[in-house]
Amino acid sequence: MEVNLDDISGEWLGYVMDVLFDAGANDVFYTPIYMKKNRPGVLLQLLCRKEAIGQMKDILLKETTTLGIRYYPLTVHRMERDFVQVETKWGSITVKQGISNGEVFQSSPEYEECRKIAEKHKVPLKKVYEEVWKHVGK
Repeated sequence: MEVNLDDISGEWLGYVMDVLFDAGANDVFYTPIYMKKNRPGVLLQLLCRKEAIGQMKDILLKETTTLGIRYYPLTVHRMERDFVQVETKWGSITVKQGISNGEVFQSSPEYEECRKIAEKHKVPLKKVYEEVWKHVGK
């Protein structure tokens, strides 16, 4: 789904994003655009299940300045995923792995876990990520 928005503050956009995620949106993102008469605006796009379209439309109409909503079906091909635990010197961190044809093609540490460890141990976030990468695949 998508809407073009003008006359809306950044604070409102952040709030709308939270409300949409809380309602079950799979993803919400913004893109700066120029609208008619060269007015700056924001393109709000979201992905959701077909069953959630009605609820998402209600939120967009109630919480934004839009007067119209576009939506269309998309097909998504999701790769197989696995979650593994990696032991670091600061504790265990979950790593999400993308798998294709039985092979791991991508690994990504869970950000929130890395952030909490960085804050708890007062180390830079990038050091936590570096420690995770040392142990991925072992």
